[in-house]
Formats: sequence, structure tokens, C-alpha cells
Amino acid sequence: MALSIVILAGGSGTRMSSNLPKVLHKLAGKTLLDHVIDSAEALDDVSEVFVVYGHMGETVLSAMQHRSNVKWVEQKERLGTGHAVQQVLPLLNPANQVLILYGDVPLITPSTLSHFVTASGKNQLGLLTAVVSDPSGLGRIVRDEHQHVLGIVEEKDATDLEKQIKEINTGIYCVPAEFLLKWLPKLSNHNAQKEYYLTDIVSMARQEQINISVSRPRKVEETYGANTRVELARLERIYQHWQTQELMLHGITMYDPARVDIRGRVIPAKDAIVDVNVVFEGEVVLGENCIIGPNAILKNVRVGKGVEIKANCVLEDCVIEQNAIIGPFARIRPGSVLKEGCHIGNFVEIKKSTIGKGSKANHLAYVGDSIVGEKVNIGAGAITCNYDGANKHQTVIEDEAFIGSNASLVAPVKIGKAATIGAGSVISKEAPAGKLTVARAKQTTIEAWTRPIKDKKDK
Repeated sequence: MALSIVILAGGSGTRMSSNLPKVLHKLAGKTLLDHVIDSAEALDDVSEVFVVYGHMGETVLSAMQHRSNVKWVEQKERLGTGHAVQQVLPLLNPANQVLILYGDVPLITPSTLSHFVTASGKNQLGLLTAVVSDPSGLGRIVRDEHQHVLGIVEEKDATDLEKQIKEINTGIYCVPAEFLLKWLPKLSNHNAQKEYYLTDIVSMARQEQINISVSRPRKVEETYGANTRVELARLERIYQHWQTQELMLHGITMYDPARVDIRGRVIPAKDAIVDVNVVFEGEVVLGENCIIGPNAILKNVRVGKGVEIKANCVLEDCVIEQNAIIGPFARIRPGSVLKEGCHIGNFVEIKKSTIGKGSKANHLAYVGDSIVGEKVNIGAGAITCNYDGANKHQTVIEDEAFIGSNASLVAPVKIGKAATIGAGSVISKEAPAGKLTVARAKQTTIEAWTRPIKDKKDK
């Protein structure tokens, strides 16, 4: 049976104390709503995904423009979860199964949802519940003496005895669309909140003697929501623990997994080592036996076998080939490719450049928009002057060239094979292969010059 997904994302999230809609707050660098949509779209036989939005709707729509496959449905008045799902009824395919999720419950996994949908089957109401130690504020699952589900009672409507129940409603349902089309128009708001509760469909199913299939998540944490920033921080740590645990099981050593953040996807390799306070963003591919030093930030980086990235480096949208050594305190910017065995040292910045096999820039250099050959040495303080104030230009440094300290290469310019550039030179013309090129102003001593003295009034 084809599956329709309905994600409720219209709440105001007042307890977040934020100018941002709750579902746009981020977990591991991705919005809560994106997490839920990703899990939903990973299921089989999904024919449509609806998101019901309300509070700060224009902000939500603007932030989620990348979700071209989602159908957006506005809940103009927020009168409860039942009312929210009612907004989708005219658009639902009556032949579909409907999975109802929440935009602020980001840890729900595709595996749990797949099992839940399968267990729910046809012609019955699927209900996902969880047993928690502290059910305060949550709807309780009320059962009869035979453990059949009778209904769900909300906290504010519960008796003292019902409040002692530990099995809670997660709010996640899987139900045939034809049942929703029949039940939702019958909802009433005769309750403490004066809202239309989606939970009432459980009692309706019971009254019609429709089987209620109850499932549990693989991990109870999957059902946790984020109503406050404190709860959001708790979800972040749970999610990070899951990610680092998975990587360690695939052969990565982490000196302290509690001090590693993954805000995207890391593709592991055997015997890679990750030190403390490392942040991974986007997609990062690690090679075997690579070492990621403390306080490093890697975003969309491919790291080769045996690479060492030392402390406090920042790498983004780049490729580091095998056995290269980076850092400490190096910055590798987008579009850069560092070939096998190259060394990029402390306070060196590489931008949109290819650094050839075995080449070195060990200290305080800037290389931008450049093609650097093999076995090139770039001295301390040397820079490529790639920007003329309006456009970027390319520098080409051929194999085995030696660039002296504090040299400035004014692009577009070419340094020939095995050329040597004298320290402090400003090179604006091609330097021939195999030759020493020096471009300095004549050194002059001004005999009559005196050092300025600070005015007394400024002391």
C-alpha cells in the first residue's frame, strides 16, 4: 500500500524563547524538520509528503525551499493536533496508508518507522508507544485488564491513577486514510485544552472494534521532542553519541567521543584516529590510518590514507591525498587539492589551489588560485597576489621551484621549473626555469632621518 506522510510542524514553540520557529532550530547542523523529512523520505512506497505549518509560516517556507518534493499545507488556526491533520484531508489519497509524524521529534529513525509501518498493516490503527520513567506532561496509554488499548488520556485530563501510567503516547500513528476521512470530522474539543485531539481516534477505533496495533521504537530516545533549548541540547548529545558510537564500531579510534561533533556524514576507514574537539560538517571521507588532531574543523573534505592533520586546522571543500601533513593552525579553503606527501605548515592558507606531490609551505604563507608543481618549496611569509581589486588571477609554479621568504608573486605569473626566487622579491613577470630571480628595491640608508617621538600630550 502506498504511503502518505503527514508531518505536523505548526506549533509556536513558545518555550524555546526564540524568534525562530521551533522546527527550524538545528540539531547537528540540520533543522529539526529536515531530520524528520529525511527519515520519512527514506521509507519505501512513499507517494507524498505533507508538512502542516502555521506559526511564522513564511519563515518556515523560506527556510525550506530546498524541499521541492514536499507539499505544504497551512493551519491558519492552531486548534490542536487533530485540527492540524484535518487540513490535509482534502489532499489525501483515500487508498493510502497515512504515517503521522512531528517536526520537533528529530531522532526518529527510518528503521523504526519501517518496522512500525509494516507492523501496522492494513485495516487497523497503528500506534507507537514508549515506556518512560517520567511521563509528566505526556499522554498516557490506557489499557483494559486484557492489555487491550482503550484510549489515550492527556496529562491535564488524567486522573491521579492514570497519571501513574508509564506507557506514553508518542503521537506517531499509522492509519488508513479512509479511517481518517471518517473519524477526524467527528472530533470534538470538549477537554481542558479546548483543542481537537488526534488521540481521540484511538477511542473511535476501539468503539468500531478496529484492531489497534501497538509498536515500540528501537530506542526510546527516538521519540523525544524538543520543546525547550535544554531538551534540544539533550537531543544533540544523544544524536552525537549515536554517531560516534557507529564510527567507532567501524574502526575509528576516538580519544573522547563526547568531545566530537558530527554535523553531517562521516565515511570511516580502519584505524583512523580522531582527537578531541573535532567538528565534522557536510560529508567527510577519512582514509585508513589518518590522524585528525585536536580542535580541527573539517567540512566536505576527502582525507587520504596516512594523512596527518595537526591541531587547530580548518579545512573546507578540499581533497588531501595520502601521507600529506597539514598544520598545526593551517587553513585549507574550498577548491584546493593537496597531492601526496605535501606539507602545509603552521599559519599557512591555501585557497582554490593544487599543491603538487611532495611540495612544502611550512610557515606563514598564502597560496591562492595557483597550480603548484611537485617538490616545490614555498618559504615563510611568501604569498601569491591573486586579486587585483576586481578579478582573481592564476599563479603557476613549476616543479622543484624554490620561493624565498617574504616573496610576493603578482598574478598572473609563472615561475619556471627549478627556478629560485630570492627572499623579499616582488615577482610580476615570468621567472625563467633554473635561474635565480631577484626583484628588490635598492637598499638605501637615510643618514639625516630621525625616529619620531611621541607627543607628550598623547602620553
